[in-house]
Amino acid sequence: MLNFFKKKQNPSLKEEEEQKLSLRDRLFKSKKKLGDGLSSLVIGKKKIDEDLLEELEVLLISSDVGIQTTDKVIESVRKKASRKELKDEDSLYQLIKLELESLLVTDSDLEPSSEIPFVILVVGINGAGKTTTIGKLAKLFQGEGKSVMLAAGDTFRAAAVEQLQVWGERNDITVIAQKTGADAASVVYDAYQSAIAKKTDILIADTAGRLHTQDNLMQELEKIKRVLKKHNENAPHETLLVIDGGSGQNAVQQANEFHKSINLSGLAITKLDGTAKGGVLFSISDALKLPIRFIGVGEAIEDLKPFNSKDFVDALFD
Repeated sequence: MLNFFKKKQNPSLKEEEEQKLSLRDRLFKSKKKLGDGLSSLVIGKKKIDEDLLEELEVLLISSDVGIQTTDKVIESVRKKASRKELKDEDSLYQLIKLELESLLVTDSDLEPSSEIPFVILVVGINGAGKTTTIGKLAKLFQGEGKSVMLAAGDTFRAAAVEQLQVWGERNDITVIAQKTGADAASVVYDAYQSAIAKKTDILIADTAGRLHTQDNLMQELEKIKRVLKKHNENAPHETLLVIDGGSGQNAVQQANEFHKSINLSGLAITKLDGTAKGGVLFSISDALKLPIRFIGVGEAIEDLKPFNSKDFVDALFD
């Protein structure tokens, strides 16, 4: 795995305190809802009956695990209970934890290939934290000694271009941009050609925030991918969907529609530190069978973390 997370030089006292927070601390709201809720539900139960399974079902659904995913977990518990494989409350607790962890796609590392430039196309709706995630990714790759270029493909919002340019100026990263309203595919293509000429390791392309129901904007994404593939059949090498973790089951619908339209290869789930809806990661991973590349658990660069399914589940349930 890329060693993205290096401590800042001379961090402030507040930053030092932030760095000490564990993933469990960051996911406190989801842990309280799902992990602590499960513990309270099963402790003291002498038998596993339909009443308990109904309560478990309500807990999982209310924690945004999703109806279909919840059904899978409940069915597994029911089968093992009928075969007398669950001896006590702890075995039930551990079974549910393992069942949920098994739903998470484990191949989550985003390892840029040796092909230069390695192109990452970043998509998602407005407000999900897309542009900020791009800035953090750029800084993290840069910290690993990679040269990075950004393409300001969100040509619908001048503010998006400006925000990306701020990241570029702050970290001495080239940002390829055109005027507001320019053809997004043209911007990305120009950036791709520039990255080739400068032998840049990684090109990260921003795109206009859009709802999955906006067909014209979804078609623009398809056009960007077509333009890239004309010049490199492997590009983009990663199509990363950024989702606000607080959007719950709406996130699953968004991911499904984006995946149908442009064939996603990975997910980044942001703002998990401020929501109790962390259970949606199980639902998304189960529905799409796509790796979750990164999770956002705070505002600092160090809070965009490569996703590890075991660490995530342990943070919620241990």
